[in-house]
Amino acid sequence: MQIGYLELKLSWELFKKAPETLSPLEQKQLGQIAARQTRIEHRILASPQAAHVIVPAATLAARLAEICRRYEDRGAFIHNLERVGLKEAELEEAIERDLRVEAILEKVASDAAPAGLVDAEIYYHLHPAAFDRPEARRLRHILLTSDSVAAKAGAAARLESLRATLAGAENFGRAALRYSQCPTALEGGQLGAVKRGQLYPELEAAAFALADGETSAVLESPVGLHILRCDEILPSGLLPFAEVCERIVRHLTDRHRQEVQKVWIKDLPGG
Repeated sequence: MQIGYLELKLSWELFKKAPETLSPLEQKQLGQIAARQTRIEHRILASPQAAHVIVPAATLAARLAEICRRYEDRGAFIHNLERVGLKEAELEEAIERDLRVEAILEKVASDAAPAGLVDAEIYYHLHPAAFDRPEARRLRHILLTSDSVAAKAGAAARLESLRATLAGAENFGRAALRYSQCPTALEGGQLGAVKRGQLYPELEAAAFALADGETSAVLESPVGLHILRCDEILPSGLLPFAEVCERIVRHLTDRHRQEVQKVWIKDLPGG
């Protein structure tokens, strides 16, 4: 039963699809990974640290409810269990097992020393490429689509007319809400912070040539005609340590915890 549950879970985690849709090679890989995972879990659950670990009923109920919420209704949930050959009681047992393993590993990881500011600063200076921010711009746009030559000409004329009246982000946002045929219209045409490579090539060169507060000429992409506005230029360069310090500390602490867990698992009987 447990190997079947693991195969189901790992199939979605590793391949993003149901087990029955895997290729023969993927099925073989999945079986090997699930079997190895099962052996590791057996060793973890047989360890002295597992002796007093109990999963609270509320925790188990919450995890089951989380899984159920992925389906339209309870009927769909039960149907999916039947499709993969699992009974609800078997699923509950497998999830409780997962939660016990998680709790044991969390207990083991609590022995790991948390990373400090000195560790974080050393990591920051040794890995500058990880904190090199590429140039980005906060952009808005107005998109008009067309299905004929005449409609395209009309859309281009409307955008040209709008360009002359759009002074300031607020005015541009109101025009986007009124005229734009992109879902971003509801957000005033905001595209957010855009890096190179995220726009259509037909738009990128113009977007990254805009000055702060400047509006582009009418541009054409595969989805229609646009005008772009640059709300802010976010310069490239090394992010300040103060801005990334907490993220580095979390990363290093997580790494310490994982290392403690790996060493502990490796030293378990049967390893």
